[in-house]
Amino acid sequence: MPLDQVDVDNLPEEGEMSFLDHLEALRWHLVRSVVALVVFAIITFIAKDFLVHILNWPRSKDFPTYQFFCNLSEATCFYPPEFTVDVKSMPEQFLTHIRASVIFSLILTFPYIFWEIWRFVKPALHKNEKKAARGIVFSCSALFISGVLFGYFVICPFAVTFLANYQFGEVAFEPNLSEYVSSIILFTFPTGLVFQLPVAVYFLSRVGLITPEFLKTYRRHAMIIILILAAIVTPPDVVTQFLIGIPLFMLYEVSIIISRRVVKNAEEKEKREMISKP
Repeated sequence: MPLDQVDVDNLPEEGEMSFLDHLEALRWHLVRSVVALVVFAIITFIAKDFLVHILNWPRSKDFPTYQFFCNLSEATCFYPPEFTVDVKSMPEQFLTHIRASVIFSLILTFPYIFWEIWRFVKPALHKNEKKAARGIVFSCSALFISGVLFGYFVICPFAVTFLANYQFGEVAFEPNLSEYVSSIILFTFPTGLVFQLPVAVYFLSRVGLITPEFLKTYRRHAMIIILILAAIVTPPDVVTQFLIGIPLFMLYEVSIIISRRVVKNAEEKEKREMISKP
């Protein structure tokens, strides 16, 4: 049985719960989420060598993306230049290690945290709303993980290569550890959040705030916004911006299909209710 269909709390119905009962339920959902996050953060912190490998892999020539493009042809082959990561302050390594462990733990525990959120929200929904949202935990988790992997294996190598090769005067490229780790996080974690677009459109269409006609009408405006968003998430590299822009365009088109289906189902349901009335 899917996780999002399991109700382990056995909470009373919405109408039987007081405001304090809701707060108590929310508190325990938050406590379990934080505990899971902390546990995975500790595990990740202990597995320091693995975490260091994950962070340094995008600047290594044996990274799968570099190997893939080099195997295609010499014209598409590219590698980042060799550079060293420096440390500017005494606590920088320790603080960066903690921050990287927490972010990596957040990525790993995202499905569980979202499941806890869903378990809190689910009792307040009507039966048809629960049915409509079936599989939402799996969908959101899959989209998030897909976005993170896309950012890591597609955006990271192009971004690292561009930024490391960029020259502005006679200067040596020696980024400090905190800046380098922040860049890797910036190229991966936000991409996972951006990939939630179809889910957001689904629920906005369910409540009537968005229609497929609206999405079609403002498709050009959405393209401009997507390009701006890609420019914010990625470095000022046209290739990298299009690498994240193209899947966002595809997700936007998928969102139109989802919205059209939601609206169509709502209209058919309304017709059936009209026919069934005496």
